[in-house]
Amino acid sequence: MARRKYRRFTAEQKLAILREHLLERKPISEVCEAHDLQPSVFYGWQRKFFENGPAAFTDKPDREKQQLQDQVEALQKRLADKDRVIAAVTEEFVRVKKELGEP
Repeated sequence: MARRKYRRFTAEQKLAILREHLLERKPISEVCEAHDLQPSVFYGWQRKFFENGPAAFTDKPDREKQQLQDQVEALQKRLADKDRVIAAVTEEFVRVKKELGEP
């Protein structure tokens, strides 16, 4: 008995397949047959698509992006402060070393 080979679809491929039914009004049976899918798989994708649909209408990604940008700026400021401290300490070290006459 031959084993069935399972295929993996990317998110973009799944969306394109759902679009065929939802926007192009192709029957589910026709879409599933064209892509060698079980209707239960198609309905699962559709359910997941609609469950996650509200995320497309929220500004949360923009907020998260701004928070990440703020975090990057804060880390860059801390890094610049550390660089200044290291430069000052190094300068002091070189000065003391010269005063003591070490090469």
